[in-house]
Amino acid sequence: MKCPCLTTSILVFIFLLSFFGPLFYDVDPYALHPDALLLAPSWQHPLGTDRLGRDLLARIMQGGQVSLTIGVGSALIASLLGLVVGIAAGLFRGIVDKFFVVIVDLFLTFPTFFLLLALVSYVEASVWVLIFVISITGWMTMARMIRAESFAIGRKPFVKILKIAHVPTYKIIFKYFAPLLAPIFFVSFTFGVGGAILGESALSFLGLGITPPQISWGTLIGEGKEVMEIAWWISFFPGLMIFLVTFSLMQISDYLQTMTNRKEVIAS
Repeated sequence: MKCPCLTTSILVFIFLLSFFGPLFYDVDPYALHPDALLLAPSWQHPLGTDRLGRDLLARIMQGGQVSLTIGVGSALIASLLGLVVGIAAGLFRGIVDKFFVVIVDLFLTFPTFFLLLALVSYVEASVWVLIFVISITGWMTMARMIRAESFAIGRKPFVKILKIAHVPTYKIIFKYFAPLLAPIFFVSFTFGVGGAILGESALSFLGLGITPPQISWGTLIGEGKEVMEIAWWISFFPGLMIFLVTFSLMQISDYLQTMTNRKEVIAS
């Protein structure tokens, strides 16, 4: 598989546009313009305006900061949590592993999105609350993959020798387990970012996620659904951003997985 240079460039561009674009395109995303309602994309408003005359490009950049922060933050927490729990279950086994299986099965009993809905219905949604909630509901897959790989690493002769030599457990984990588990971590992380952005967008679209005056790509899509027939650009462009980010992350994840599998074949 070729290096996903194009998709990586698209992803970097979207991140730069969201976080640094407002420095150059200094239009207020909250400013109301009654004389510019539902204007189609033009030179003055490159992505058009919404029902209140607000510039859509400025709002997409502002919303991108929220959506990308939630996506990266929740995926990072979920991946780290899955990494720690998976290594503990695979390395120590016994009671720790049995407890791990019970907890994972308990979380997997409920569909992830419905679990998200249940959690956010009891708390007032904000960026940090959504990061916490999405990460709590997204660590199980990562943990199961890490657990399975940790079992395989734990059976290797050099690990048994290290244990016989009474090498501290933390040294075994950081020096030997971590490098071997890094490819799985990065693959899971890239998938997690895309899933978290989609989860936040779905919640915000339903009115259970980010609420005004905060902006996210999900809220922008929700704002445009009622005027889709006469102002398609309001929902199209934030939806396009979500598609480009998730598609780029999937391509990068596939590339990392292919490279990992190729290294394993060469090593064997």
